[in-house]
Amino acid sequence: MELEPLGIRNDVIEFDMFGLGVGDETIDIEHPIEGGENNQLLEPFDGIVSGRISGEVYGDMNLEPYEGMEFESEEAAKAFYNLYARRVGFSTRVSMSRRSRRDGAIIQRSFVCAREGFRVEKEKPGRDGGGARIKRPRAETRVGCKAMLVVKIQNLGRWVVSGFVKEHNHELVPPDKVHCLRSHRHVSGPAKSLIDTLQGAGIGPSGIMSALIKEYGGIRSVGFTERDCRNYMRSSKQRTLGGDPQTLLDYLKQKHLENPSFFYAVQGDEDHCMSNIFWADPKARTNFSYFGDTVTFDTTYRSNRYRLPFAPFTGVNHHGQPVLFGCALLINESKASFSWLFSTWLMAMCGKPPVSITTDHDRVIRLAVRQVFPEARHRFCKWHIFKECQEKLSHVLSEHINFEAEFHKCVSLTESIEEFEACWFTLIDKYDLGENEWLQAIYADRKQWVPVYLRDTFFAEMSIMQHSDSMNSYFDGYVNASTTLQQFIKLYEKAVESRYEKEVKADYDTMHIGPALKTPSPMEKQAAEIYTRKLFIKFQEELVETLTFLATKVDDNEATTVFQVAKFGESHKSYLVHYNVREIKASCSCQMFEFSSLLCRHILTVFRVTNVLTLPPCYVLKRWTRNAKSGLMLEEQTCNLLNSYQESFNDRYNNLQREAFKYVDEGAKDEECYQVAMDALREAANKVAIFNKTGAGVSNSGGTCKGVFATLESRVNNPFEARQLSGGPSTPVDEQDKKIQKLTRKLERARQKCELYRTNLMTVLKDIEQQKLQLTVKVQSIKLGMKG
Repeated sequence: MELEPLGIRNDVIEFDMFGLGVGDETIDIEHPIEGGENNQLLEPFDGIVSGRISGEVYGDMNLEPYEGMEFESEEAAKAFYNLYARRVGFSTRVSMSRRSRRDGAIIQRSFVCAREGFRVEKEKPGRDGGGARIKRPRAETRVGCKAMLVVKIQNLGRWVVSGFVKEHNHELVPPDKVHCLRSHRHVSGPAKSLIDTLQGAGIGPSGIMSALIKEYGGIRSVGFTERDCRNYMRSSKQRTLGGDPQTLLDYLKQKHLENPSFFYAVQGDEDHCMSNIFWADPKARTNFSYFGDTVTFDTTYRSNRYRLPFAPFTGVNHHGQPVLFGCALLINESKASFSWLFSTWLMAMCGKPPVSITTDHDRVIRLAVRQVFPEARHRFCKWHIFKECQEKLSHVLSEHINFEAEFHKCVSLTESIEEFEACWFTLIDKYDLGENEWLQAIYADRKQWVPVYLRDTFFAEMSIMQHSDSMNSYFDGYVNASTTLQQFIKLYEKAVESRYEKEVKADYDTMHIGPALKTPSPMEKQAAEIYTRKLFIKFQEELVETLTFLATKVDDNEATTVFQVAKFGESHKSYLVHYNVREIKASCSCQMFEFSSLLCRHILTVFRVTNVLTLPPCYVLKRWTRNAKSGLMLEEQTCNLLNSYQESFNDRYNNLQREAFKYVDEGAKDEECYQVAMDALREAANKVAIFNKTGAGVSNSGGTCKGVFATLESRVNNPFEARQLSGGPSTPVDEQDKKIQKLTRKLERARQKCELYRTNLMTVLKDIEQQKLQLTVKVQSIKLGMKG
């Protein structure tokens, strides 16, 4: 059986008392029906009812139509014929009408079977001016059926049946499928209310239809199809927006014309109607290039608290402030729509996926994230789940006043997976909630929202224990429950400008307001010069806390030393820090650095007791520094010259330190080895000093640092041979070795010059960026002063 689509326009469609749509079915054609009195001109009648039914249909509603049957209005006749069609098993439509030549009023109507006549193929002109078939022709449903009901108006204002054809030339639809026919499909008032409620809760069309079928006891009793449900949801959202999305689309088109870097895209659904819209301005795209490592897809505004179903993509800048990566207007919320949205956003961000993404706890969104961002770590917002808890467990909260606090403590304050698991099951048993389906579901998803499972991934948060992972919207303070689409277009620009001014103010504070140092530590002074003001304050808190912590060595092997770190007087609450002395790298069981890229107090305590006085470069993440946005493109174009220089220097430094530590360990075993190691170190130091002073070469086995340590290793491992060689004459160097040494010295000098040039170049580039930043701050300060 073929189903005809139920067309719903953007405007509000009213339904009469029988639930029959009026509007797009009515076709007024001034074409007289052949035969009898239809060609007569009738006097106009002032009492014609042109809208809703104003009285009862005359006659028994179970009767078949017959000639002479009277109705109070045209609509009453239409309603009667449609009810008759529902009982019999066919769909109806309005075919032709006849108007009065005197005033144009309708004086005759023809209601026909929906399969009456034959469809005429429509063509539209092609590019060459010729005809071109439409791209998606509709299914053929017309078979020339003659069944119809003709009514005309009488002088007394009554509408009388003047013609009735009962017979059909096609099979009729059985009662269990009659709800699929177009003229019998409508969304009733109670169904609308239920759809609005479920849609506000974020449930999609398929889920809503399942709920309706269960509520009404079957699809036949529902009275419409899933397509009708989708159409109503779309039209309902467009009404809720307080305006047509075309207004927003026109705005985005204009922005793109002004700046081609302004990105926007529109999704078309299966009916080729406008569905979701996404856009990202140039600043949002630039922000992502700096801070796109972690992203939040904020769906707060899908809730029924708001009229505006939109969702921004946001992140966190180097001041810990929210930054915008793009916005979406959500009219259709199917999995296909979210997949389109995420793919489009990824394309706008030049195809670079984030390390992690945070979203609402939503099954459809989860499926789309898995499809588009398979490598990204997906986290559900913990605070949205806490909000769900208030709804899903309201009866538990009302009966047990301590449950909510214990639930929060179990989730947020446990510090290991084992501790969380034990606490969770204790809580479940205590309140006898083992059979609660919602708790079972969120426990199954625990690895995507409980903090102890997520600490190994970067989410750009200052602390694991803070409450900032609630998805605070970028547009808080600008959008409320009564904001319409037209208002949002204006507020969008205000919000973006305001956020930018706050970032400039934070830049100004970082540059011109020096933080107060609390310790004599060189590391604190270094951090104050590197980090932004807000990030330094957080780092300073961790550093100061190390003064109350003790680090105890619990295991020591060749590669790694393990420390147990605990606050003084709280040895029962300790953390394990694994520290590689040679590489100056550490990892802590709290995993704060992995989660936030800021060192925790536990690692800093180990650094303090092992005399690491400055931050190793690997622990300074550029996205948290005051130069996070300086010269990103320049650095890419110059192949990261400064970073390359720093990395090469650090590599050489670390290699030398690692080798030296190895021979210190070996040389300290006994007095004899100690003396040999000291002699070898002194000899190596002299050779390095001579090389740095004169550039003069020595033998290939000992002239380079690598050769020095090769010699050192040989002497430490063989003390007897070392004594023989330590006082012996130097090995003569042949001419070939001299040439190699000379070329090596020239090459080294060239490398030193290149590194010097690179350093000078990057210094100039940094100065330019710093001057640009200072000018920007001054301009914004002047603007703020003028506003004041």
